[in-house]
Amino acid sequence: MSLPKPPLTKLEKIVGHQFEQQDFLRQAMTHRSASPAHNERLEFLGDSILGLVIAEALYKKFPKVPEGDLSRMRAAIVCGRSLAKLGKKMGLGDFLSLGQGELKSGGYRRESILADAVEAIIGAIYLDSGMDKVQQVILNWFEPQLTQIEPGTSQKDPKTRLQELLQSSQKPLPEYEVVATQGQAHNQQFTVNCSVEGIEGAFKGTGTSRRKAEQAAAMAALEHLQESA
Repeated sequence: MSLPKPPLTKLEKIVGHQFEQQDFLRQAMTHRSASPAHNERLEFLGDSILGLVIAEALYKKFPKVPEGDLSRMRAAIVCGRSLAKLGKKMGLGDFLSLGQGELKSGGYRRESILADAVEAIIGAIYLDSGMDKVQQVILNWFEPQLTQIEPGTSQKDPKTRLQELLQSSQKPLPEYEVVATQGQAHNQQFTVNCSVEGIEGAFKGTGTSRRKAEQAAAMAALEHLQESA
């Protein structure tokens, strides 16, 4: 039996937005394992809005920086790990509605679930109060990253960093394989294996798109290689 969740009014204070229609926030906190009225459509919407808001902020902050560096900086700010870190800071795990299987496996602290919940909240705020409000909230959340970030190779996404690391050692490029796809066509969860020559087994990543799953798998491979160096 799971412990009772805190009231959503507490989450509203943490998020920085009081909802006119609190059902949007309730749905944003509902994982697909808990109910058919889950948060993945809101996550899809929030992902697009987040990318746009961060892209505009970077465009204005760095008027002379080329597109490639802007793209890498945006990817660094809105990557799954960054969103999961924000979700943990907000304590979103305490508010998530999860099915029994996810509860038993610790889904309330899983990075992919927390990252998706952050994006779902963004989608919920947009539907509740429009673009101006959600932009204000996003810029408030990500102010530290936007203040500190600078153009540079450290902003490259995990797949690019893994590829360059292997090339620098004259090793073959990694291979990615989709090993599982769950859900209907508009509402899927992908699992990808990343294989690196010379390392037994594969590195697994999951995400609501193939791209996100591949990036997660590449990050797992990078972490292993860095720890083994």
